[in-house]
Amino acid sequence: MKHQVSIKKRNKTNHLFTTVSLLCIMLFSCNNFAQELDTTDQLGVFHFEEEVIDYGNIAQNDNGVRTFKFTNRGRAPIVISKVKTTCGCTVPTYPKQAILPGESGTIDIKYATNRVGTFSKSITVISNADNAQKKLRIKGNVIAKAKPAVN
Repeated sequence: MKHQVSIKKRNKTNHLFTTVSLLCIMLFSCNNFAQELDTTDQLGVFHFEEEVIDYGNIAQNDNGVRTFKFTNRGRAPIVISKVKTTCGCTVPTYPKQAILPGESGTIDIKYATNRVGTFSKSITVISNADNAQKKLRIKGNVIAKAKPAVN
């Protein structure tokens, strides 16, 4: 009789353990799939016409403003919270309002062309888009203007 009681007890424990395990696996699986669908379907998606702007050779003190054009190809508005640059010689101007799905916008970058020589600067766009930190880059070579000859 003692032997039958312990077998029944062990079977109940195994059954309970199996049931709880299956329930946990099902809950975690459903939760992971649901989050994956939500995050990909409900975000804005940046599409830049170009991610690197090459100034080429530019004369000293010329206009250093260039424009990155983008479109929101996602399903939610994109809000740019900040645009960071690698130095104070690069100044960004960006839209403060939300860019709705299908709409376009621009980020203007002004490089200080008073500095002679080659340059390569990174720009980081921080937003609520699918890629929260988008890297852009500018590069070029500032050539010194010839000084007028003194007679």
